[in-house]
This record gives sequence, C-alpha cells and structure tokens, in this order.
Amino acid sequence: MYHLRQSQPLTEAKQDRYFDEVVTQLFDQEQPDQILFSFLESDQCIGYGGLVHINWKDKNAELSFIMDTALEKERFHEIWRAYLEQIEKVAFEDLELHKLYTYAFDLRSKLYNAIEAMGFVEEARLKEHIEFNDHCIDVVIHSKMI
Repeated sequence: MYHLRQSQPLTEAKQDRYFDEVVTQLFDQEQPDQILFSFLESDQCIGYGGLVHINWKDKNAELSFIMDTALEKERFHEIWRAYLEQIEKVAFEDLELHKLYTYAFDLRSKLYNAIEAMGFVEEARLKEHIEFNDHCIDVVIHSKMI
C-alpha cells in the first residue's frame, strides 16, 4: 500500500482476478495499454512491472515496478538499475517509444536517487496532490527521453 496507487491491500484472489480479467486479454492486443514482466533472478521472481498507460500515438509510457520488499534494504539500487536497463531496451529499442516516466508519491527518496542515477530527471512536482495518512503530499514525476 505504501508504494502503490490503490486504496485496498492486494490479495491473491484479487491478483488472480486481475490476471484473468485484464492481463490475459493484453496478449491478444497489437498495441496493449500495458506490457507486464516478471523480473527473475536465478529462476525466482524478485519483482514485477513493466510499461503502463502506454500512449502509442505519442510514444510514451509510465514505468511500473514492485520488488520483493525483503530485498529493498540491501539491494534497492542494484535491482532498480538492472530493471531499468532491461525495460529501457524494450521501451526504446524494441517498441521505439520516445519517453518513459514515473509517477510516484513523495515518499520514496530511494527511488528518486536510483532513477536519477540512470538518467531520469524530475520533470514535475504536483504540490499536495494526494491525500496520504490524513495529510496531502506531493506527487513527483521523473522522465527520460531518447
């Protein structure tokens, strides 16, 4: 809940329903609005994410990625770097997108450091845009263009 833009916790049943009702249909679309990947290390899933809110006409997409929280303390930057290296190849080379961006609640300073180290720049800050824990916080948008 801390990192996700949703109002209720994920459950296995909700995840299964989302996969059945949304994700499986994406495989049949020539230009889906999202492309999702499992992020594996030694055959173990340590994260998942991809490109969401894909705008094929304007050639941009939002990045989404959730990693195993048990790995965040020691390996956050390492895993985000590896993820970004892979997703940028897909986005910029394979799909020929022009721009990637993030939309994140201003709670994730580790994230900003990791993505800025990979060439993303803060493009916008939406002041007090989201209510979180009974107070308003900023939303920070970073982007990278090719």
